[in-house]
Amino acid sequence: MKPTTVIVVDDSALIRQLLTEILNNDPQIKVVATAADPYQARERIKQFNPDVLTLDVEMPRMDGLTFLRNLMRLRPMPVVMVSTLTQHGAQITLDALALGAVDVIAKPKIDVANSLSHYAEEIISKVKAAANARVRAYSGGDQLLSPKLSADAIIDPDKPLAPLRTTEKIVAMGASTGGTEAIREVLAAMPADSPGMVITQHIPAAFSAAFAERVNRQSAMEVCQARDGQQILPGHAFIAPGDQHLLVERDGARYVCRLNDGPAVNRHKPSVDVLFRSVAQQVGPNAIGVMLTGMGDDGAQGMLEMKQAGAVNMVQDEASSVVWGMPGAAFKLGASEQQLALSDIAAAIRRAAMKH
Repeated sequence: MKPTTVIVVDDSALIRQLLTEILNNDPQIKVVATAADPYQARERIKQFNPDVLTLDVEMPRMDGLTFLRNLMRLRPMPVVMVSTLTQHGAQITLDALALGAVDVIAKPKIDVANSLSHYAEEIISKVKAAANARVRAYSGGDQLLSPKLSADAIIDPDKPLAPLRTTEKIVAMGASTGGTEAIREVLAAMPADSPGMVITQHIPAAFSAAFAERVNRQSAMEVCQARDGQQILPGHAFIAPGDQHLLVERDGARYVCRLNDGPAVNRHKPSVDVLFRSVAQQVGPNAIGVMLTGMGDDGAQGMLEMKQAGAVNMVQDEASSVVWGMPGAAFKLGASEQQLALSDIAAAIRRAAMKH
């Protein structure tokens, strides 16, 4: 099979070297060139026509966002951003995802060599996923894998369902690659009196609070990064922190957010499977499950458990997904009969919420 070709664009020679070594360690990836700035990158792209570009956010001569905007307008291709773990880096990264970048690799400010090596598996998987992603023109070697834990690591699968009945609806949503923009689009179309929503998006911890703030500015709902013990109220959406599992817990007649610092599940923390299982057990038939674009299969089993508990589920269709991994896995497992275009999901949530 032809390897995925990559060009690494970064003004740091050390980062270029590290990313090249990490990616070339996988036999299915080949770094064909590197570039120190966008002008070099433009020439390398013409020369090598790569499958994927890794792009530093902050570079000399032309910043990464300007270059990305031009690239996605004139020659759309899969781009994985490399961003520093800072508040400023988070904002720029979210701008890049809005412009059409597929995913982001977090670059620490200190001890870069060891830190990037630690994330080698994640870097490789993100580049591979990007190679298969659907990108749209901007208009306005087998690695040693860590153990893949299931949601059993966080929640006992045999825990009985919450016996109390309530008519209050809860919407549980999961997403990964391409999900930041998909979530923003859905929440922007939800009215202020929507059911309470709990959301797990695979995103670096340094970026999740900035992501919640950005979505909040564009939604009639109140959107925030979840804190432990917060009551889940109508008109509010709670996004999991990028380094903790988000669960829903019944507290008398109320639903509250619970944060859990346990191990990664399906190699993700937060994990969609953990959120969905908690919703299946605690909310049952009053839940609405939504699976948006994302790589892998995290959340498919949890969504099936939600269905078995009486929830109404829906998944984003393949045509509108950046990567039809998670929604595809849930659909193939039989966790949802509804495949919907991203633009139709908000209306479908509202219809489901009105039914008893």
